[in-house]
Amino acid sequence: MNVRIVKSDEELQDAYDVRTKVFVEEQQVPEEEEIDQFEREASHVVLYDGDQPVGAGRFRILNGVGKMERICVLPEYRSKGAGKLIMEKLEEIAAAKDMQTLKLNAQTHAEAFYERLGYRTVSKETFLDAGIPHVTMMKEIK
Repeated sequence: MNVRIVKSDEELQDAYDVRTKVFVEEQQVPEEEEIDQFEREASHVVLYDGDQPVGAGRFRILNGVGKMERICVLPEYRSKGAGKLIMEKLEEIAAAKDMQTLKLNAQTHAEAFYERLGYRTVSKETFLDAGIPHVTMMKEIK
């Protein structure tokens, strides 16, 4: 498996396809909430198994903080290191943009995954995003 930074419309469509399968079809997030106004300003990555897109994520800068967003992996690739590969590539992008603080809103079922990657929960309580419980997590990088 390898993670590529999106450089073409075809790769961006691969990211959208994975996100649609995971968030819209599997988790029932409304499509109009999944694809939003920040797509063009974000840096996107796609995880490929050969030529098959199997994971995706995006990064953008929000109020001076690097924000990891839309991290997802197809069900058959979960618990196989795929999510970690995506996060490592997004953190590389953040470091290249001189970000020192990273933030993400994690679905509560994925909180332990992000903790293993060095993120810590900073929200006092859970909140709903697209009807799914989330927590805010942060990490400092060099």
